[in-house]
Amino acid sequence: MQKLVMTLATFLTLWLPVTSGAQDPGALPSADPASVGLSAEGLALATEALQAHVDAGNLAGVVAAVVRDGALVYGEALGYRDVEEESPMAFDALFRTYSMTRPITALAIVMLHDEGVLDVHDPVQNYLPGFADQEVLSDPQSSDPSDTRPRAGDITVAQLLTHTSGIGSRNSQLYRAHNVHSWDQTLEQVVANVARLPLFEEPGTRYRYGMHSEILGRVIEVVSGMGLEAFFEERIFRPLGMMDTTFFVDEARRHRLATVYRPDDDGHLQPHQMEDIPVTEPRALTSSGVGLVSSAMDFLRFSQFILDDGVVDGERLISSDAIRMMAENAVPDELLPLGDRGYWAGSGWSLGGFAVVLAPQAYDHTVNPGEFWWDGSAGTRFWIDPQERMITLVMAQVSPASGGGFREDFKTHVYEAIQERR
Repeated sequence: MQKLVMTLATFLTLWLPVTSGAQDPGALPSADPASVGLSAEGLALATEALQAHVDAGNLAGVVAAVVRDGALVYGEALGYRDVEEESPMAFDALFRTYSMTRPITALAIVMLHDEGVLDVHDPVQNYLPGFADQEVLSDPQSSDPSDTRPRAGDITVAQLLTHTSGIGSRNSQLYRAHNVHSWDQTLEQVVANVARLPLFEEPGTRYRYGMHSEILGRVIEVVSGMGLEAFFEERIFRPLGMMDTTFFVDEARRHRLATVYRPDDDGHLQPHQMEDIPVTEPRALTSSGVGLVSSAMDFLRFSQFILDDGVVDGERLISSDAIRMMAENAVPDELLPLGDRGYWAGSGWSLGGFAVVLAPQAYDHTVNPGEFWWDGSAGTRFWIDPQERMITLVMAQVSPASGGGFREDFKTHVYEAIQERR
């Protein structure tokens, strides 16, 4: 595949907000890598590693960025946004973020907790009464909703944030059989579907990655009196300058949306529609778990806001205590490890919708203790490292999201480029 690359210099000319005078909220200044202790040569090797994945057909195109000490020091766009159209990937491309929606939803909940509008330790039934009488499957492997027993304890908002409530995945057999999550239902309807079905286990007894963010999204609507989309726009996207993060890609931005690809039986990438309804058409469901489309710059702004302790453009939006809630493991020791393989064996989970690195040796790429991160099922991922004051981000559109390990390769190469430790 022909090498297509937007260099950092070109990107800065086209996309970076002016750093003197008035700025957009959340604007990031640029800097030479050496000025923040990174090797330009090492970062060039990171670019080569990404380009090798594009050339091998693991993915059609990719956007990657590195921010250190609050300055953007690396930004690349490689390959194609759309192969058939021969449209080069651009740094302002839009990506289906899927589960990277969850930290945005968690931030909204933590904001409301910070303001005293809700308490994350409250039972969720205080806000959504439909969860008061929910029972528990007698056997968590069962898909028979009538084979249940009474629930021993209540689900708390914090358990929704940490995936320890007993609620299951939208792809579970039970939820699929009862059409729990579909794009032609409203968020209120989807959450009611979850409440009508039993839990997989008692609240607070196991980590189970699932549909918690949808319930949290409905909590946001109930306690704020605003629709989820309006709340996100007013309280998060506008203050942080996340002007390209949306549930619906309108006509004006449609040309920037990257195409999702999937390898066919011969290993050749083919366009792939991951959902029945594309993000370019209006949908009833504003999914607070998997529904957002966004850009690299928007997630850099979001990440820098957290690294800056809840301050953006000189204004504090949430407290330092709230930022710690976002960043630190909140899963009780007795429920760790989260899993027995790969990074699950070395991670906790925060109230902010992030995996938190507890045991770096469990990871197959370079991470630091206390680093927190998450990704999406179409090939997006971002890491926030308080120790190095660094954000690493890589975004593509490929299914399965592994894409030959391009995200892990990029992260490791970036960290090998560190010359000055913080």
